[in-house]
Amino acid sequence: MHILHVAAEIYPLVKTGGLADIVAALPNAQAKRGCDVRVLLPGFRGILAGVTELTPVAQIGPVFGAAAVQLLAGRLPDTELSAYVIDAPFLYDREGNPYVGPDRHDWKDNHRRFALLGWAAAHIAFGELDPDWQPDIVHAHDWHAGLASAYIRQNPSLKTPTVFTVHNLAFRGIFPMECYGELGLTAQFLTPSGLEFYGSFSFMKAGLVYSDKITTVSPTYAKEIQTPEFGWGLDGVLTERANDLSGILNGVDYDVWTPQDPKIARTYTATNQNGKKLCKRALQKDFGLQRDGESPLFAVVSRLAGQKGMDLLLDALPELIGGGGQLVVLGTGETEIEARFFQASQAYPGRVAVRIGYDENLSHRIMAGADLLLVPSRFEPCGLTQLYALRYGTLPVVHRVGGLSDTVVDTTPETIASGRATGFSFDRPESAALGARIRDACTLYHKDRGLWRRIRRRAMLQNFSWDDSAAHYEVLYRNLL
Repeated sequence: MHILHVAAEIYPLVKTGGLADIVAALPNAQAKRGCDVRVLLPGFRGILAGVTELTPVAQIGPVFGAAAVQLLAGRLPDTELSAYVIDAPFLYDREGNPYVGPDRHDWKDNHRRFALLGWAAAHIAFGELDPDWQPDIVHAHDWHAGLASAYIRQNPSLKTPTVFTVHNLAFRGIFPMECYGELGLTAQFLTPSGLEFYGSFSFMKAGLVYSDKITTVSPTYAKEIQTPEFGWGLDGVLTERANDLSGILNGVDYDVWTPQDPKIARTYTATNQNGKKLCKRALQKDFGLQRDGESPLFAVVSRLAGQKGMDLLLDALPELIGGGGQLVVLGTGETEIEARFFQASQAYPGRVAVRIGYDENLSHRIMAGADLLLVPSRFEPCGLTQLYALRYGTLPVVHRVGGLSDTVVDTTPETIASGRATGFSFDRPESAALGARIRDACTLYHKDRGLWRRIRRRAMLQNFSWDDSAAHYEVLYRNLL
């Protein structure tokens, strides 16, 4: 089976969130199952620098405002996977992250930058750009690749089945109507039953309407997005396509996220957790916290935004400090929330420490050294950090939504008795509810360290590898074929 994944980012070359991890891990898992998998990526600087053995496959010429565009083929680093890269310097050779400039505003031509990604996928599917390889399935990821299905559907002779995965419905790729004429799509698509979205048009909606199958990244999120609360105005479309929608839980690459990683202060296992104490001391030293083994050390590795519930955490911070806890924060996001975390670090020196930015190696050391990971998201399609935390025995504290609900078992008398507890969860996106569970976690940590180690062991033994997810996708593909 030939599978083409279409995405805007991939770990470790370009990453703004969990999408990059997934696009790196899922194709690898599918290749291990015997599939012939390739990935199509835009030629951002990090991707051109990181994909090896790049050679030209096709000269595309002037398109989408770029005078010189070519398709390159190469190999993803440290894998046997092949990648296509769209080399279009006029569109992709820029400072900033893939979607916004240094001023944190969206690039004005994002509609053309990511239309080219979907357009190229359709022409690879047709066999025009690489006559030596054609996909049996085109699998597009999130709004950036949403037009791939529309370009394929537009060609009546092209029958390649398409799968579209929603990683976060909140980012819908909405553009003004006057930009539509630059995309080369038929006017027949620009209707309320097509791409039109409340007077604009949406790349995300294109993927939802024109793909043969839709998946999202957890079973609970698949149900949630069919409701007005979580549907972002697209719940009606998703309800209509409910028979074609499924939730397949994301996985974790346990070769990357492991307490056996030599880069952490001391390795450890579920049965011998002693090394975690040394990881905690190293983390406290690194962040300038008081070196206190009796304080439960909470961590945040997240985008610092309201969607992630960071304002709830800031309001609940007195409960954490009052419970004898410490907090380390790694992330970047909304200016106001960043400023509030800095204020908290000044108000609680030695108890709260903040690093603005993202550091992949540091995130591993945080997972290894912390006792608890805070994930109070207002909504969370799947979440990966709680899965990483479980493997490191860092108990997640989560809002019971989306994939957080599917992956973390709340610590209650019942789940303790049955040996199923793996973390802490709360039902309402309110600071009081979060604060109460933080307080409960602190109390248990101080009261019964033996029970804490047993819950930690259970967390570390959870298996959310990509093997099951890849198998589910293979069944979906074969049903389409």
